Amino acid sequence: MAALLLGCCLFLQACENDPKDVEGAFRKQVAVEEAFKVESFMSQDGKVKAKLTAPYMVRSQADSSYLEFPRTVHVDFYKDSVTIETILDARYAKYMEYMSKVLLRDSVVVINRLTGDTLRTQELWWDQNKQEFYTDKPCHINQRLGTNFAQDGLRAAQNLSWYEFKKNSGTRLVPQDGMPQ
Repeated sequence: MAALLLGCCLFLQACENDPKDVEGAFRKQVAVEEAFKVESFMSQDGKVKAKLTAPYMVRSQADSSYLEFPRTVHVDFYKDSVTIETILDARYAKYMEYMSKVLLRDSVVVINRLTGDTLRTQELWWDQNKQEFYTDKPCHINQRLGTNFAQDGLRAAQNLSWYEFKKNSGTRLVPQDGMPQ
């Protein structure tokens, strides 16, 4: 009888768990990978479309995987596999793989090298599928003929060939026929 009582006590003692240990066992773990001196190419139909360079990258694999570039990012967008059409620089970027979108923050600059048009803002989204930039933050575009300010953001082609401003203002040179370009 004593042995049975001692066995039951030990069994009950052994089944007790610290709630923190149990919680820790079921907590989701996030897999994190790091890379330094990153250089990545994006191609489509055998043609180079973009080249990304960054000093540091973090890849997190949780419910939704993402790449993070916390120490600047530079992207060259190609018109064809040889000619760089647009360049992009930002101090921070986060690529959400499931959405095929990139959030760019802090001193974002996009320059069309062929026309010289320059977009500057503090936050910008790039939609990889649509090849468009968009933001709801203030931004401005410097062009050869003047500067446009977008108080509530814009939508633009990846190569800055067209823009849609929200609450815009700015100076513009108007030709003698009175029709702005």
